[in-house]
Amino acid sequence: MSRIKLNIVGLSSGQSNGSYTLILGEANGKRKLPIVIGSFEAQAIAIEIEKIVPFRPMTHDLFVTFCQTFNIQVQEVEIYNLIDGVFHAKLICEMDGEIREIDARTSDSIALAVRFKCPIYTYEDIMTEVGVIFNDDGEEIPGEDIPVQAEPHQKRAGADFSKFTIEELEAKLTEALSVEDYDKAARIRDEITKRKK
Repeated sequence: MSRIKLNIVGLSSGQSNGSYTLILGEANGKRKLPIVIGSFEAQAIAIEIEKIVPFRPMTHDLFVTFCQTFNIQVQEVEIYNLIDGVFHAKLICEMDGEIREIDARTSDSIALAVRFKCPIYTYEDIMTEVGVIFNDDGEEIPGEDIPVQAEPHQKRAGADFSKFTIEELEAKLTEALSVEDYDKAARIRDEITKRKK
């Protein structure tokens, strides 16, 4: 069965409270793989993608430090199965020339993939079964080749930060980081970045 390389395309708030949809796209195609994940895992992925530095190491950062301390390298993440609507993934790791596979939740695996800067793969049968194509509004379009245009945080609900000054935004960013509200911090940082362009 052929493997397909995936890239992170988008991350948006889900339909149920506290859930997010992580969208992975084919590196050489137009199909997308939407995966529902929890808010903690969404934050863990988003803060690494957006290079937000938390005051204290998060769980995934601790795992990376542990691996680096003991010379373990995560080489790739593989989403290898879909059972009853649940994706199954594994980390392919190398230590002293020996390859090991570690079963892990897909969301945790991807949070680690962005930290180790390693590739993410799945299989053709999974993409055939659940791969979809979205329009610009994030709606599924069966059978049409319209690529998704979503960016991380594009559809996240939250406060309108456009009315605040840069100084107020920087104060709010510090406050959000101090209480480890990384989702809010990312949105504030996006507003600051937009104004400085």
